[in-house]
Amino acid sequence: MNVICFGDSNTYGYDPRSYLGSRYDKESRWVDLLAAKTGWAICNMGENGRTIPLSPPVIPNDTDLLIVMLGTNNLLQGQTPEHSAQKLEHVLTHIPLCPNQILLIAPPPLSLGQWVTSQQLVDRSLVFAQCCQELAQRLGILFADAGTWKIPLTYDGVHFTEQGHKQFACGLLDVLNRMKA
Repeated sequence: MNVICFGDSNTYGYDPRSYLGSRYDKESRWVDLLAAKTGWAICNMGENGRTIPLSPPVIPNDTDLLIVMLGTNNLLQGQTPEHSAQKLEHVLTHIPLCPNQILLIAPPPLSLGQWVTSQQLVDRSLVFAQCCQELAQRLGILFADAGTWKIPLTYDGVHFTEQGHKQFACGLLDVLNRMKA
């Protein structure tokens, strides 16, 4: 199965202990863990600092599943959850895949930390998850809420710990297995 994971630094596997954009090792990143546990060919299209783009990514024709997790950086830049979801809807409606080939994941909620200094931002991340769920229902695409997986975040309140990546991979595998059943 050919899978593309399109997201931000948490998809990329960014290690916030690094100042130069380094990543956790392959044994700790959720995308690589998913590939190892499934045997799927997975392309990691995660990018540090990525916001929801104005146009959809170029998806190869042989893609079986597109996993999208975006929006955190939009919230960090002051966009509302509703506006971020509208931008996401624009992108998702222009992806040339069947709805059952697109899995939208609501990012885990932010927590107070070095990058998240207000409870309002935490609350907005929870609202964004609801917006993502409503968007997925409206578009008829697959949906998962990573907020239910209790992902540990680092000191910044944004990025997954190494254990967080492992929990994310387990939560995603569970969702994917239930979808196959």
